[in-house]
Amino acid sequence: MDYKSIEEKMEKSINVFAENLAAVRAGRANPAILNKVKVDYYGVETPISQVAGISVPEARLIVVQPWDASILKEIEKAILASDIGINPNNDGKVIRLSFPELNEERRKELVKEIKKMAEEAKVAIRSVRREGIDEFKKRQKEALITEDDLRTAEEDIQKITDKKIEEIDNITANKEKEIMSV
Repeated sequence: MDYKSIEEKMEKSINVFAENLAAVRAGRANPAILNKVKVDYYGVETPISQVAGISVPEARLIVVQPWDASILKEIEKAILASDIGINPNNDGKVIRLSFPELNEERRKELVKEIKKMAEEAKVAIRSVRREGIDEFKKRQKEALITEDDLRTAEEDIQKITDKKIEEIDNITANKEKEIMSV
């Protein structure tokens, strides 16, 4: 039996989760935090990475250097409008984003946020599992597969699900360790 589409959907859920985690500030500068920031570039909403060079010269500093100096103000506005919680420092040539030290309380809040995101990813994976099993039950009702085939499919899909949920737990544990040790 082919479970490729089920596994692909689960993998997409994990990728989305990992992408969302990259945007969580861990006190260390990570350019991925700017991935969702869009700049109004001549009337077109454009990702910041397409209009500027983004570098991390120090552990807690991101430098955004636009290729077109005329959009410096637009980039600054876009960063202020986003919900990353960092105030941009514009010196006329580049924008600097300084990340403050995380206090213990903020770290715990971030860990809670991460666990919530992990739970959402697990729910998405379980939803894919349910859809997959429902599909096999439908095939069994149409007499395309036997009851034994259905039981085997359910067991195999559960094994895939367990593996993917374990993957989410590992990603979560690593991010949690990163946040608590900064």
